Amino acid sequence: MIVTFGEIMMRLAPPGYLRLVQTKSLEMTFGGGEANVAVSLANYGKKAKFITKLPANDLGKACTGELKKWNVDTSEIALGGDRIGIYYCEKGASQRASKVIYDRANSSIATAKAEDFDWDKIFEGAEWFHFTGITPALGDNVAEITKIACQKAKEKGVKISCDLNYRKKLWSREKAKEVMTELMQYVDVLIANEEDSADVFGITADKSDVTKGEIDRDGYTSVAKKLYETFSFDKVAITLRESVSASCNHWSALLYNGEEAIFSKKYTMQIVDRVGGGDSFGAGLIYGLTEKMSDKDTLEFAVAASCLKHSIEGDFNLVSVDEVKALSGGDGSGRVQR
Repeated sequence: MIVTFGEIMMRLAPPGYLRLVQTKSLEMTFGGGEANVAVSLANYGKKAKFITKLPANDLGKACTGELKKWNVDTSEIALGGDRIGIYYCEKGASQRASKVIYDRANSSIATAKAEDFDWDKIFEGAEWFHFTGITPALGDNVAEITKIACQKAKEKGVKISCDLNYRKKLWSREKAKEVMTELMQYVDVLIANEEDSADVFGITADKSDVTKGEIDRDGYTSVAKKLYETFSFDKVAITLRESVSASCNHWSALLYNGEEAIFSKKYTMQIVDRVGGGDSFGAGLIYGLTEKMSDKDTLEFAVAASCLKHSIEGDFNLVSVDEVKALSGGDGSGRVQR
């Protein structure tokens, strides 16, 4: 079983590519980094348990109901607090970037206490624990809860992965470095993108500019190696997004295992919805590692899974193992499956 811990929010978005200032309606779904990972893994046939705190009202029920729909275990979600966090998502197109507006202050999980969670019970039968840098950014109390969860996971021999996911709207670089450096001692597998290591730890890639869509392999290998050596991880994965526009990205990744940097194939994506793209990569990585795939096959599975997510509306990556393997195996034609 894989356990994930974090905030799940209500997502309110205009239909299609309408702007917030012009829409007359908003579509309601749910999403959040760790919840997205849990849904992906459940779709792959894994036992996935999501941990958070939600208000004991109809919105909380709607949220847990959506997770249960995708076979995620919600039995240990704490109930209480006044509200579910909200984010408004305006999808970009062409040269107009996507935009996210948060309304998550004082959400149930942001006001959670350590006694809300029984980690001994939560980790019964678990083999993996996943969190992101978004969770400890919610407040000192949530950072402490995350640390307690990591300590308990380590006691029980549970592997831990973390996606750095730096969010400048939630905390400063200085605070992120302080908190995340403390948490890294517990992490076995680190996931980052082309900006996270620079924002959180000040480790940058030479000869690359994320705003120009330029990737230098040697530079990112150096970043992965520095992260690996600084924190003694088992593995470091870095996603490589080359942004041609909001609608067209090149997508690939590398996995560093202490001996070599493995690079995946590169996909050119015409994007439907990029929110959750990194989460789908993390879930694919966890799936491959827990299935004892080779590092190369694990990386290709994760990148292909994330590529497919960019074609799906909403936060969740609603694809099967067979669909991911078909793409990673070379079938990216998009032809109708009959």
